Order: sequence, then C-alpha cells, then structure tokens
Amino acid sequence: MLRAITGYHWDDVGDPVAELSCGHGQHVRHKPPLFLRPWVTTAEGRASMIGFELDCVRCDRGEPPTDFGRKPE
Repeated sequence: MLRAITGYHWDDVGDPVAELSCGHGQHVRHKPPLFLRPWVTTAEGRASMIGFELDCVRCDRGEPPTDFGRKPE
C-alpha cells in the first residue's frame, strides 16, 4: 500500500529510515548501484520528499505499526 513519508530518523548503524503515515518505517538508503536515492544525503533532499508515497510492504502483509499499542512518552 502506498503511504506518505512524514519524517525521518536514523537506525543504529546510521542508515536513514523514512517514517510513514501508517506508523511503519522504511529504510531509504542511497547505495549505488542497488539503491539510487541521492535525495537522502541532504536535509533539503529529505525535506523535498515529505509527502511522497512509498509502497509499505508491512501494510501489505497486515502488520501493525512497530509502536502499535505503546503509550506516548
């Protein structure tokens, strides 16, 4: 299912993760030649993709968001 990017964070090894409107996260690495996403390398590039829709395979599988059921801090 297509879900909009709402923000970003970095995982434990420093790779960027897009935060999706469904509550899931999806890595958005720029690792040529496999992944060509030069926009993730700058703050301006990442900001330009807010609202862009990515296919969320976790939603396709019916998985709840990773923070599902947690109380906000």
